[in-house]
Amino acid sequence: MNESVSDVRRIAVLRCNALGDYLMATPALAALRGTFPHAEITLLAGAWHADFLSGRPSPVDRILVVPHVADLAGQPSGAPPPEALPQFLADARAYRYDLAVQLHGGGAASNPLVRALGARWSIGLRAENAASLDATVPYRYYQSEVCRYLEVVALVGAQAAPEYPELTVTAREHAAAAELLPGDAPWVALHAGAGDPRRRWAPERFAAVADAVARTGARPVLVGSSSDLPVSAAVRNHADTPPHDLTGRTDLGTLAAVLHRCAVVVANDSGPLHLARAVGTATVGLYWCGNAINAAATVRTRHRPLLSWIVHCPTCGTDTSTAGFPHRPGNGCHHRPSFLDQIPTIEVLNEALDLVGQECADTGQALQSA
Repeated sequence: MNESVSDVRRIAVLRCNALGDYLMATPALAALRGTFPHAEITLLAGAWHADFLSGRPSPVDRILVVPHVADLAGQPSGAPPPEALPQFLADARAYRYDLAVQLHGGGAASNPLVRALGARWSIGLRAENAASLDATVPYRYYQSEVCRYLEVVALVGAQAAPEYPELTVTAREHAAAAELLPGDAPWVALHAGAGDPRRRWAPERFAAVADAVARTGARPVLVGSSSDLPVSAAVRNHADTPPHDLTGRTDLGTLAAVLHRCAVVVANDSGPLHLARAVGTATVGLYWCGNAINAAATVRTRHRPLLSWIVHCPTCGTDTSTAGFPHRPGNGCHHRPSFLDQIPTIEVLNEALDLVGQECADTGQALQSA
């Protein structure tokens, strides 16, 4: 280990974006915790991180909400105004961090921010033309996000397995989930939403899975935030028997408990899919092929990613695997049709029922043939 980081007491980690983004960084955070067990780890994040992680065991010791930073991609809402940034950085320099870690993109906006913290040593990701840090990993878009961040923290000798550390669900959250999902029959959660419409499998296909799951004796349930209400309504409208619907009815902690209570979660590439993995629930993830490289689970015992190989926009024919480079693929095309139509309903159902069958075998429950 470099002598500059041999005596680390205070670590700052920049990871200021959405739920799935945070969870994909948790193996790296766990690696830092294991390598520097006595150091204080501060997560520079968003307001939702502070709310969700408060009182919940995690690899970090404290959370600071970053004021709005121009061009910091994915920064959540609720950030203090940009006028608060100079004082935020002055306080950080006065705090005297020993190590600053940039786990937030290629570094165009994030590397100057991390350098301004004034830490003794800085490490992170660096795309072409981004500001340098003391040590960097080259940023290339197509890489497993989990492995990307583990590669960064390995610069200071931190190592960990790529699996998500188990997210703790509180007793209150478990009790709330038990009221929302009563009974002993296995529940199958369906999340039909995603921030980008291109990552959404068709509602009628989710409905077909829900109907088939129900015929086996399992119980389908729709989940998601209030922004997912329209797509969940579309699933209900297409289903022969509308599934139980918790869309918009849970806070993030209760959603974690609901997903933990389910035998399997079938979802688009989205925050709830990553949350299910973090609480230990089996998943069937629906991915555009490019996103699968970055975000899909690498194990198959409990996680079954299914891929659509469409790379040309169904509307205009733009090659979305390269359009918009070096930014996020697809930005060169303004159309937003689903790119997941190649994923067959029968494959999703087969994987879901296989995982439900495993869960039922483990718990001694019975599952009928679909």
